[in-house]
Parts: sequence; structure tokens; C-alpha cells
Amino acid sequence: MADRRRINGPIGSTAPPVYASQPPTRRAKEVSDNVIRKIFLKTGVTPSASGSAYLELENPRAAGPSNTSLKLTCTVHGPRALPRSAPFSPHIILTTHVKYAPFATRQRRGYLRDSSERDLGVHLETALRGAIIADRWPKSGVDIIVTVIEGDQNRDSPEYQKDEGWDMMNVLSGCITVASAAIADAGIDCVDTVSGGMAALVAKDGESQPSIVLDPAVAEYQRVLAACCVAYLPTRDEVTNIWFKGQLPGADMLVYNKMVERSLVACRNANRVVVAALNDTVRQKQSS
Repeated sequence: MADRRRINGPIGSTAPPVYASQPPTRRAKEVSDNVIRKIFLKTGVTPSASGSAYLELENPRAAGPSNTSLKLTCTVHGPRALPRSAPFSPHIILTTHVKYAPFATRQRRGYLRDSSERDLGVHLETALRGAIIADRWPKSGVDIIVTVIEGDQNRDSPEYQKDEGWDMMNVLSGCITVASAAIADAGIDCVDTVSGGMAALVAKDGESQPSIVLDPAVAEYQRVLAACCVAYLPTRDEVTNIWFKGQLPGADMLVYNKMVERSLVACRNANRVVVAALNDTVRQKQSS
């Protein structure tokens, strides 16, 4: 009697299926080190939140159909009244929460926040606190939640160096930009739209001299010596946060100042994207 609960294989030999050859992958574009990557930004992606935004960062040097290297989403909940048991605060209480998705990086992330995600939340809070007019909402709170859907890592590269945290600088600059757009979408008064930018001192190979690169994809370089991430208010010409990591050769302050200046250039370019996205949202609301 045949066993009906078991699926038997074929009696004779079988040949594996042969699929058509893959189409040739397109060549990566030659991009200058002094040009920032293209940014896609859209607000109002989460209707249930007070304000929301979505950001994608393109990696034009990557070959293949999927050439994005950073994907972030941000939701803003509030301002809302604090509980009666909370002490009186003359200004708004800002709470930032940055979390990687489990599949966002090469190494799978846990469901609880680790030390790197808490550091990103602290830097994000410092960057946004200088832009929000906090005394407009006494005894109120606002929650800003940023989810990293895809980190700034080339996970398919065989020469990918061990994760040393350099990609966190690009993630922080993207978090600042997307959070600024989400705050403006929520209607929270700010002195200016804050934007993030990054510059790094990198070496392409072991023989080349280190050079300062604007908005780098750190996975493409063999060695990263230092990196600088800046949060900047372009209209007021003020810096709300600076995060510098690494060691400069000979502790040269001229190199440090040049890295900050290049980061400010990236901030100004990112701010143009934020302003354009907010203008598009206003036009859509007026037309509807």
C-alpha cells in the first residue's frame, strides 16, 4: 500500500533546470568626490502620525538594479500634553528614538537598542533641540522616531571591511535631514530647517595619499582615517551639533577645519532638498 503522507521523488534521473543568462550589469558611474549623492525625500508618508518623512540616498557608484545605500523613515508624534504627574516644564520635552531594522546592516540587529543606536539618538536630540522653538509648548512632549530600513553599507562587496562604525556618521546625517522634514510636516515651529552633512578623510588604497571626500560611501574606501558629521542651520548660519571621529595625521587643525567646511557644503545641499520637498507638500495640499 502506498504511503500517501509522503511525496516520493521521480523514479528516473532528472536534469537541473537551466535559466537564461543574466543580463550584463550596468557599469557604475564615475562620480567626483566633491559631489554629494542624490537624495530622495518625501513627507506625509504615515497618515497616523503628526508628521512623517521618508529618505533615500543613492549610491551611483554601485552597479545593479538596486543602487540605494541608505533608507530612513521618520515619524513625529505630538506635541501632546504631558501626564499630570510629570513636573512642570516651561519648554517642550523632546524625545528621540533611533532604531535599526533587524535586516538593515550586514550583521543582524537585535530588537533592543544597543549602545550605537542610543548614541545616534543623543546626537539627533542635540541637533534638533537647537532648531525647535521649545518655549511655544510648555509642559508638552514630542516623540521623534527614526527607523533605519537600510544602512549605508555595501553588503555584497567581497572587500567589505569589518564594521568599525564609520557608516554611523552617514546614518546620523540622514537622520537629521529626515527628522527636520518630519518636524516641519508636523507643523512644529522651528527657527530654521536643520540638515545634516558629512565629510571624511579617506584613502582609496594602501599607496594613495589620504584626501577629504564629501558625503562618502565608506564601504568603497580601503581605509577611513577620520569623519565629521555636522548639523547646520543654513539661514541662521549656526551649527547645532558636531560629531568628529578618528585621528588626524599630526593633529593638524587645518585638516579638521577643512573637513568641517566640506561638511557644511553637504548640509547646504541637503537643505535644498528639504525645502523642495516641503514646497511640494504645500502645493499638493493647496491643490487638494
